[in-house]
Amino acid sequence: MMAAALAGCRGTGDIVVDQGVGITALRTACPAVGVPDYTGDVTLFRTPGSTTADNIDVVAQLTNVRSQCNEQGDKVYTTVTFDVQARRNDAGAARQVTLPYFVTVLRGGTAVVTKRVASVTLDFPAGQLRAQASGKGSSVVDKAEASLPQDVRDKLTRKRKAGDADAAIDPLAQPDVKAAVARATFEVLVGFQLDQNQLTYNATR
Repeated sequence: MMAAALAGCRGTGDIVVDQGVGITALRTACPAVGVPDYTGDVTLFRTPGSTTADNIDVVAQLTNVRSQCNEQGDKVYTTVTFDVQARRNDAGAARQVTLPYFVTVLRGGTAVVTKRVASVTLDFPAGQLRAQASGKGSSVVDKAEASLPQDVRDKLTRKRKAGDADAAIDPLAQPDVKAAVARATFEVLVGFQLDQNQLTYNATR
């Protein structure tokens, strides 16, 4: 979190040797991108209610999550792309399987700002067990909302000398700084849109 919160004096990973020794890091307004726990794969069953291995119909996994971010203007635009790889247990006739997925913007680790649900369609050729498709999503965040106030930046980047009263105190331990960093932290999360049974299956298998 400290690495994410420190805002820019030099380049990422630069070593500071002029007054004390440390590692600097740059904070960006671009949101972190990831897949929430238990939402990166989905299992479809032939007969609803039976989750035995011999009843599995299709298993799909969300992979290769990538993002592109543009933070040059007043808005921060992020595009997320990913692949879906699937396997069916019956290599029969050609078949289409459509799976819903979500793209959510989260603020401060808990507050859902937006959520959109879309779908991706997998085409299984006749006689083939595997299929692959691609999906995408996007988000827009106000750059001002994703930036730390100057007074908070000053607290985080102020150089402290040995012997100072607060030299050993992590500035992120201060409630006002911690709250400001949380407010300015955004994430874009993508995953399969699962029902409660599917989510429970993923969490307990």
